[in-house]
Amino acid sequence: MPSLAFLDPAALMRVKSLELRARMVMEGFWKGLHRSPYHGFSVEFSEYRPYVRGDDPRFLDWKVMARTDRAYLKKFEDETNLRAHLLLDRSRSMTYGSGGYTKADYSATLAATFAYFLMGQQDAVGLTTFDRGIDSHLPARNRPGQLRQILLQLEKAPAGESTDLGAAMKGLHELIRKRSFIVLLSDLLAPIDDLERQIGYFAAARHEIAVFQFLDPRELDFDFDKATHFRDKESGRDLFVDPATAKAGYLGRLNSHLEAIRKLCAKNAATYRLVPTNEPLEQVLFEFVNLRRG
Repeated sequence: MPSLAFLDPAALMRVKSLELRARMVMEGFWKGLHRSPYHGFSVEFSEYRPYVRGDDPRFLDWKVMARTDRAYLKKFEDETNLRAHLLLDRSRSMTYGSGGYTKADYSATLAATFAYFLMGQQDAVGLTTFDRGIDSHLPARNRPGQLRQILLQLEKAPAGESTDLGAAMKGLHELIRKRSFIVLLSDLLAPIDDLERQIGYFAAARHEIAVFQFLDPRELDFDFDKATHFRDKESGRDLFVDPATAKAGYLGRLNSHLEAIRKLCAKNAATYRLVPTNEPLEQVLFEFVNLRRG
């Protein structure tokens, strides 16, 4: 994708209205789309899907191929409408932020933007929030008022303490019966054994899975200049850390954790994306749209 002018996340998060933030991201996305290689396809996301090996080439749309230089098939009626479930982490660790806004602010804005985009494509969208278990659940629908209900849930501040991804995903697995697109939005700062088990269940049920992991830049580089007081937001434990002595060990454990997540996602054919919270949201949305196009 070419270099485009994106909104600075810090400036975006100063806008108090979640709905307005999501609309601003969408506006930037559509402007960028018309200046990108995807121009000319913006009204066709919900009508076509990419050709994959094994598809019948008789159903290729040669006009779309001529415009996009890519192979697409016209969707059959039962393929047209997607059922998407956004699974959002509302645990206390998501309230960390070093740049004037938190991971919770960033992830809620992105979830709202995904909902706007999907419902604009006439897809059914649901939202489940969790901490130790499921906190709230809106079934996937596309009807008047659904987007507003999603925004109202997203505007609530995180109130949970510790994270139990396994319990939350198990609960969602029991609620979802039809094949769906599951979008997990979390910092994933929790043991991943249960996560691996539950993602395996979703994959076995033939759900499509996308995992977006949000980390603050300071969580990624541990770039603190002096000894710093830390409080574990989930356990309440106080720590006094000298970054000079702790940095190497911290980064080693973090990278091992991230690699384990990447491997479990690859094993289960789940798309994985690490998202630093200083990354423009339009950039993440572009990649999300590519998931929907294959």
